[in-house]
Amino acid sequence: MERSKGKINSGKEGILLVDKPIGITSHDVVDIARKRLSIRKIGHAGTLDPLAEGLLVLLVGSYTKKFTKFADFDKGYSGILKLGEVTHTGDSEGEILERNEYRDISDQEIKEAVESFQGATEQIPPMVSALRKKGQRLYKLARKGVVIERKPRKISIYNCSLENIKRPYVYFHVYCSKGTYIRRLAEDIGEKLGCGAHVTKIVREKVGPFNLNSSIKPESIDETHLQKVTF
Repeated sequence: MERSKGKINSGKEGILLVDKPIGITSHDVVDIARKRLSIRKIGHAGTLDPLAEGLLVLLVGSYTKKFTKFADFDKGYSGILKLGEVTHTGDSEGEILERNEYRDISDQEIKEAVESFQGATEQIPPMVSALRKKGQRLYKLARKGVVIERKPRKISIYNCSLENIKRPYVYFHVYCSKGTYIRRLAEDIGEKLGCGAHVTKIVREKVGPFNLNSSIKPESIDETHLQKVTF
């Protein structure tokens, strides 16, 4: 990959690496960029839902044509899951459906459960996702309490590792293919341990060759941060 010299671009095109905060949608960030750059032709290359934060890649101008390339990149995340509670959304914003005991589960069992998800596998997308069913986003249906059948999808988890345990919270890292849902992974880990779990924090740290530490806050978006890249 090569980058053009300097950050300042004569035309309003390129990519923006943005650090999306919790509480707003990916489309909200796109709207902010459109206003700050005074250009409509902006999209993002991979949704982060309101609970999630971290690296959001915006495509500006002619770079919107490169969507498929950027969307296909592998991604890296850090996350925190809470043991012993199952929610209807798979995250801390959902209604608690179950409470189960987790204190007798050893640290080694937790480590083995987290690491067991490495490799090629299939994953059922969570209801709280941006997938569409008959024109409606699944997460909108989920917030209404509607649950529909979803087919499993093939994914690859290249690395799934334990960082720390501070019961009932488990801190972990994931490096995975596109289409991997971290909230679903947290639920699957909880199910494997027999106590249930939900995700309380998701941070996207890496998209292909791009890293969160090179990103800017939405309020800092301007033309000087546009980057032109070739692959």
